[in-house]
Amino acid sequence: MQAPDGMSMVGSVIGVTVLVAWRIRESRSTVSIKNIIMPPLGMATGFSMFLLPSFRISWTFAVAAFVIGGGILAYPMMSTSRLVKVGKEIKIKRSNYFIFMMIILVIIRIITRHYFITILSPEQTIALFFTLAFGMILRWRVHMFLEYRAITTKISVLNADS
Repeated sequence: MQAPDGMSMVGSVIGVTVLVAWRIRESRSTVSIKNIIMPPLGMATGFSMFLLPSFRISWTFAVAAFVIGGGILAYPMMSTSRLVKVGKEIKIKRSNYFIFMMIILVIIRIITRHYFITILSPEQTIALFFTLAFGMILRWRVHMFLEYRAITTKISVLNADS
């Protein structure tokens, strides 16, 4: 059963509110390799939805969604957050544009969802957007991991020179 458009909009607004609150809270805590790697690993379990035939999408749609997520939509996430060394800790620093960027991504999601729901079933639409989100999160977290390694390697080299 498909949710009415009003409910979908409410769900999107609640989702982005929770995500922004989580990201703000996340910026107050120390970043570790575990914090970086766990979200995409946990999200990867969602691929089990493809075991059910109703969630299966064509390879073309799957690859396109993954590439658009990782190639285009990951960029705003990567450009509005960076890792910084604060004392002995590494923390994530958000740009002032972070919340604006999240709102723009939600608007893009709502607009594209209205299109895809006309050509795909609700389950396939979910699968398509999941694949897109996974591509986005994976690329952002790989970028963050490489940034983390660069900072920790630089710290290790500096400590060895002392």
